[in-house]
Amino acid sequence: MPPSFGAHDAAMSEVSGTREPNTNSIVGKMDEVVKKAGGAISGNKRPEVSSSLPDSAESPVTKRPDKHSMDYMVRSGIAGGIAGCAAKTSVAPLDRVKILFQTSNPQFAKYTSSWVGLARALRDIYGRDGMMGLFRGHSATLLKIYPYAAIKFVAYEQYRAVIVGSKAQETWGRRFTAGALAGVTSVFFTYPLEVIRVRLAFETKQRSSSLVDICKKIYHEKPTPKTTPAVPGSASGAARGVASATSATAAVVTPQTGLINFYRGFSMTMLGMVPYAGISFLTHDTMGDLFRLRSVREYTTLPRSANAPVDKPAPLRAWAELISGGISGAVSQTASYPLEVIRRRMQVGGAVGDGHRLRVGETVGLIFKERGLSGFFVGLSIGYVKIIPLSAVSFYTYERMKTVFGI
Repeated sequence: MPPSFGAHDAAMSEVSGTREPNTNSIVGKMDEVVKKAGGAISGNKRPEVSSSLPDSAESPVTKRPDKHSMDYMVRSGIAGGIAGCAAKTSVAPLDRVKILFQTSNPQFAKYTSSWVGLARALRDIYGRDGMMGLFRGHSATLLKIYPYAAIKFVAYEQYRAVIVGSKAQETWGRRFTAGALAGVTSVFFTYPLEVIRVRLAFETKQRSSSLVDICKKIYHEKPTPKTTPAVPGSASGAARGVASATSATAAVVTPQTGLINFYRGFSMTMLGMVPYAGISFLTHDTMGDLFRLRSVREYTTLPRSANAPVDKPAPLRAWAELISGGISGAVSQTASYPLEVIRRRMQVGGAVGDGHRLRVGETVGLIFKERGLSGFFVGLSIGYVKIIPLSAVSFYTYERMKTVFGI
């Protein structure tokens, strides 16, 4: 019967029309979950859509947040801590091998010359210590990385609010300065935990030292005595004798052991952190600007969430955010890697040789004597393998957690 067929076709057309938008919305379901979670956590209800409201009406949810408030700092700190832990966990085995390569561990020095060596080093660690060997020192890493990442992202938001201020003042120099200051601030408060973590990762003996033993060793280590032989009867010998006496007096006044040992290599860390953190945040924000250009933002950005602050740009799609973070990690790693190698060698100085800690000049000379200029880039390829996913996961998780927390 024609009427029945017509009704049937209309029903099928209606069902088809209903299914099509549902199918197209599958891709965005995860982002919708993030938006709903953000609205629930922030304690704000999704604003009702009303045709009677003018387009210019601003919802209370979208007001500009007070970035200096305790609530904002707590939320950004939690988001940053979670991002840091997620990123570090994803690359923990590579981090263990990289430290062994950088510090010229005798058992793993033979593996540093090729990519095959990376796989063999991972295999040897797994064969000797099992899966736990690949994550040795990771508990100390998480203990350090949560406050480190939390302080870093909180500090960046605070410095950025002060230094950048408005969109008109957003320049490369201001972004770099905010990122560098954030990195220095976070390192200052968490550096002792980094020294302990590196020493735990460096241990490869069957009966490895406990956390308490490592702390005791670091605490009691002494610097290498600096002796300058004087030539009797010469003016230069007398000058050296005066210099030696002055150094001896300074050594009595300056702490030689104790808590200062937990800041071994701190000066090099500061020098390395300025370019690393500054370039990292600068590159990430710059890549975000490029992905949000009018010509490409249709393909690279997601719709703004209901609880997003009014001054927050549209979030990037997952692939765009991961690329932005990965590129920022690669660029910043290249700029600061030689300083990182020097810092690592200084941190484990007491674990090799006669137990004395090395000074900056001695460490540089030792590295150059062993390998030449290439010694300052040992493990850089492994560093890329580690830092690209690390930075990508870190920035991606932080930006998504900011959406969840409505900041």
